[in-house]
Amino acid sequence: MKKKIIIGLVAVLVIIQFFRIDTNVPEYSQEDDFFQHHVATKEVQVLIESTCYDCHSYKTKYPFYSEIAPISWFLADHIEEAREHLNFSEWGNYTDKRAAHKLEECYEEVEEGEMPLWSYKLTHFDAQLSDQERNTLVIWFKSQYDYMKSTKQSANN
Repeated sequence: MKKKIIIGLVAVLVIIQFFRIDTNVPEYSQEDDFFQHHVATKEVQVLIESTCYDCHSYKTKYPFYSEIAPISWFLADHIEEAREHLNFSEWGNYTDKRAAHKLEECYEEVEEGEMPLWSYKLTHFDAQLSDQERNTLVIWFKSQYDYMKSTKQSANN
């Protein structure tokens, strides 16, 4: 009986490998990228790209295990959900109000240690933010948020 269960499980694992995730990049304009709209130091840009862009942009670098089901399914779902919430590749399509809100969420999530996710940091060692790096990102995102809020207020007056 155990042998049949093991054979069945192995067969299922082999069969599910034929159900691949979609890693195609949708068409988008490079002009809509976040860093086309916000100027950052090289340090800040590298931090954001290495800790955020894999899930929150179309510039995802799929790791080797993204080829292995059912891990690939979890990964694809995670990336799809992350892009729905915040997509740095679509930043230019955000209204000013939405962009300001996303910047506010960015600094809050990083400050509270919610981002990057612990599950992402397990396999992406460059996403392990030091306290100084975390603080750098919080200050930078907050400065961008404050700038957007102040220019919006100026425009309304």
